[in-house]
Amino acid sequence: MKEIQRILSFTRRAVDDYKMIKDGDKIAVGVSSGKDSLTLLTALAEMRRFYPQKYDICGITVDMGFEGADFSPIVEYCKSLNVEYKVIKTEIAKIIFDVRKESNPCSLCSKMRRGVLNSTAKELGCNSVALGHHFDDAVETFMLNIFFEGRLGCFSPVTYLSQSDINVIRPLIYAQEKDILYFSRHFPLPIIESRCPENHATERENMKALLKKLETDNKGLRHRIFNAMCKGEIDGFKPFGRLPE
Repeated sequence: MKEIQRILSFTRRAVDDYKMIKDGDKIAVGVSSGKDSLTLLTALAEMRRFYPQKYDICGITVDMGFEGADFSPIVEYCKSLNVEYKVIKTEIAKIIFDVRKESNPCSLCSKMRRGVLNSTAKELGCNSVALGHHFDDAVETFMLNIFFEGRLGCFSPVTYLSQSDINVIRPLIYAQEKDILYFSRHFPLPIIESRCPENHATERENMKALLKKLETDNKGLRHRIFNAMCKGEIDGFKPFGRLPE
């Protein structure tokens, strides 16, 4: 799988830098059915062959309850990777859109999905949950926190959740979205389009567009922002060597 070599390089570097995986770990990969989570699932499945610390993985999809959702292509894909896979059916969509009629549903939805994901991971004997957040997600989150909360903050590369007794790891933090997009276009990932009505209608999408516009006149801007986060050790990020652009 020559298409995945660049992704594997970024993944292993992040896992090593932040000591994300220990010998004997069982890692639950949160599979949303999009390109990011499926790329992460593929990378961790492939890395089992050569990584010095032996670990196992499983995939978990939290079914939001949108009508017509079909995850059978991912079921078959996980079989090809020799990865255990679970789809957990919920009524999150109904609760958020029909019962509560949330005007800003993304935050509550994220909390509810994470709760289901973490509890299912524990039931399956996992001690870690891997999420598909990447380099661009980190930069966008940092900027969103500045714009809307007036604080310097981001998600962490590694987080221990004491209430759940589980580690949350983000092995794709060095991989740019363009690398993941290239991989997804050249490798047959079973990507399933999100049925959420809020898809692509978020402040994150607006921030993505703003950063793209700013980088037109300020080449390398996102890398400088990411480097500043690491130099400032924001929420567990730490200084690192240069990443390819």
